[in-house]
Amino acid sequence: MVIKNVSLETVIGVTSKIPQNAMPEIAFAGKSNVGKSSLINALMNRKSLARTSAQPGKTQTINFYNINQELYFVDLPGYGYAKVSREEKEKWGKMVEKYLRQSNVLRAVFLLIDIRHDPSANDKLMYDWICANGFQPIIIATKADKINRSQLQKQVKAVRQGLGVDKETAVIPFSAQTKQGRDEIYEMIDRILEQSEGES
Repeated sequence: MVIKNVSLETVIGVTSKIPQNAMPEIAFAGKSNVGKSSLINALMNRKSLARTSAQPGKTQTINFYNINQELYFVDLPGYGYAKVSREEKEKWGKMVEKYLRQSNVLRAVFLLIDIRHDPSANDKLMYDWICANGFQPIIIATKADKINRSQLQKQVKAVRQGLGVDKETAVIPFSAQTKQGRDEIYEMIDRILEQSEGES
């Protein structure tokens, strides 16, 4: 995958309608501070198109990035931030659920997990929730540059066990700093798009 043109096309909030896009969508989910904006920026070859927030839990919108006029990256708001009220969390949950159920062109969901820590209860909930909505999440284990290489496989195993994923589920270690894992993610997206073309 070679990314030439990107633009933030649509931003929707709690009361907005889900856009009925014609091009395939790939969504990115993960808790606040997991490095979601950094991943999306690294994939788009842009420094700061996806806004990284100094205050986690601030992003309460779903952002649609038009990539090459051929697909959308969909940035879902970060979950699990303690200082967000229960009411806000419920609104966020309904908005994301509405998106997962109403998008006709969502082809895959990437779930980001911090490789340094075992998955949290919120991570496991999100994983199960995505599965319940009919998707098999692809796991991206972020911040891989923060651990020793010798720890990598051990931590990948911990992520697998913590989420309870099956053997077929891809777990891709990724670093926004070194770009480790980026090519694997591009290959995965290419495969998703090929399958999508085959289905249409």
